[in-house]
Amino acid sequence: MVQGIIGRKLGMVQIFDESGHAFGVTVVQAGPCTVIRKQNESRVQLGFEPAKEKHLNKPALGQFKKAGVSPFRFLKEFKSEENSVEVGQEVRADIFSKGDLLKVVGTSKGKGFAGVIKRHNFGGGKDTHGSRSHRIPGSVGQCAWPSRIFKGKKMPGRLGGVQVTAPTVQVVDVRAEDNLLFVRGPIPGPNGGIVFIRKR
Repeated sequence: MVQGIIGRKLGMVQIFDESGHAFGVTVVQAGPCTVIRKQNESRVQLGFEPAKEKHLNKPALGQFKKAGVSPFRFLKEFKSEENSVEVGQEVRADIFSKGDLLKVVGTSKGKGFAGVIKRHNFGGGKDTHGSRSHRIPGSVGQCAWPSRIFKGKKMPGRLGGVQVTAPTVQVVDVRAEDNLLFVRGPIPGPNGGIVFIRKR
């Protein structure tokens, strides 16, 4: 059995538990994915969402033709149990079950260029008594030595748009017929973003 799947974050909904309490969950379209190739005895490559041949380059097309499967937009490697899957086999959301703990990897929302208050949670300067330093970072360097800014200094810059891992997300419900996972916990990225889901 493959230990992970490629999915697409759909958004959040509210559901009720057995005692009638409401809580929010994230809905993820988990698959269906197709096994493109077996890297070795313990790893396989999955493809998600069919693609047109005109949108792929020749090396990518050759990979799909060698496997004897149609092209896909997204590819990712996952661990698998020895000799449990074959090339061309379909992997669906039913590889997970209610209560499973997952690790979800995605790309966070890009927020553009941001200052130190938004990016690093700086406190800011005074707002009164003639202060003219409200949201600026303040002093950033030294004097004669080393006469430069050390690398890694917390300064304004691009915020978001990086790979983020949610280490502990719990499966609340699985609807295998619709390839839907209902999970409780933070899922990185915007609605419609691609996520990689692995068993912990």
